[in-house]
Amino acid sequence: YNDIAFAVIAATLFRWGVAQAFVIPTPSMENSLLVGDYLFVSKLHYGVQTPQTPLQVPLTHQRIWGTDIPSYLDWVQLPVYRFPGFTTVKRGDVVVFYIPPVKLNEGIDYPRDLKNNYVKRCVGVPGDTLRIINGEVWANESHLASRPGQKRAYWITARDIINKRNLRQLDLDGNDYYPMGQTNEGTAVYRMFLTSEQAESISHLPYILRAELDMVTSSQHDPGLFPQPLASAWSVDNFGPLVIPKTGMTLTVNDEMLDTYGEVISRYEGLDHVEIKDDHLLIDGKDVPAYTFRQDYYFMMGDNRDNSLDSRFWGFVPEDHIVGKPLFVWFSMDSEADFLGKVRWSRLFTWIN
Repeated sequence: YNDIAFAVIAATLFRWGVAQAFVIPTPSMENSLLVGDYLFVSKLHYGVQTPQTPLQVPLTHQRIWGTDIPSYLDWVQLPVYRFPGFTTVKRGDVVVFYIPPVKLNEGIDYPRDLKNNYVKRCVGVPGDTLRIINGEVWANESHLASRPGQKRAYWITARDIINKRNLRQLDLDGNDYYPMGQTNEGTAVYRMFLTSEQAESISHLPYILRAELDMVTSSQHDPGLFPQPLASAWSVDNFGPLVIPKTGMTLTVNDEMLDTYGEVISRYEGLDHVEIKDDHLLIDGKDVPAYTFRQDYYFMMGDNRDNSLDSRFWGFVPEDHIVGKPLFVWFSMDSEADFLGKVRWSRLFTWIN
């Protein structure tokens, strides 16, 4: 029993203070990271955080393994301190973080350190003014170049339904395409998430009639974007400008400021009593004409831009939600491959850029 107890304690300390494993569940970061990649995530790079919820079953997250029984008690919530790290989060970093909104945590208001983990790429750091113009990301006046192998959405029209074997030969799995039905002429329409090289190759196949980039124009609007109602005139490909809050930034309180930052202030700034009434911000019952932010925030996007639920839809990531920096893929499994091809041997122990 002593050996088992020591192993559990050692593993718990390592997971808290050094690194932990993380598996990619969705295609939002393809082709940088693939569904089924297992990541080694360093806690040391951005600084280790002290636990907020100390009453947990060791080596669990939210639930006891294989059950729906909560693995924690939230009776005790400790103040959180982040130790100095090797570096800070920079534009272009791949980052693991706790997803902030309750709606993306099964509607449960978990303690911060028990929220679901997400992995995205940081495209905006504290104080940046972020814009997306025709699908290209700009931070201040700097253009953030697309990543090699980055995917976009394309409309593909084929002479007939494409069989799955041909799709696998094109290196596409079930996360890369959605059949949208057939036209009156019998042609089959697909929405596919492809690299520019894949789109070029597919467009030359004899059974493909058209391959068109699905670009959302500036005249098309998406009512589901952050922040509302300001973003009601924006789209995923034409977004902003949006200023990312940073520690010490002071903004005058008005309707637009509260629409954009009101929830951030009330949920993530560590304030006990916040009320928003019309165009007024009340903290501890006092009307505040201007607000100064108490922590840094980041803007995260998936490399698979058109197949990613990211900051364009749910907003900023607070600094205290940053978990760590993925360093390398230590294992990778393709669930759709045949038995002999399930392990992606070429991805084992590859560095993450």
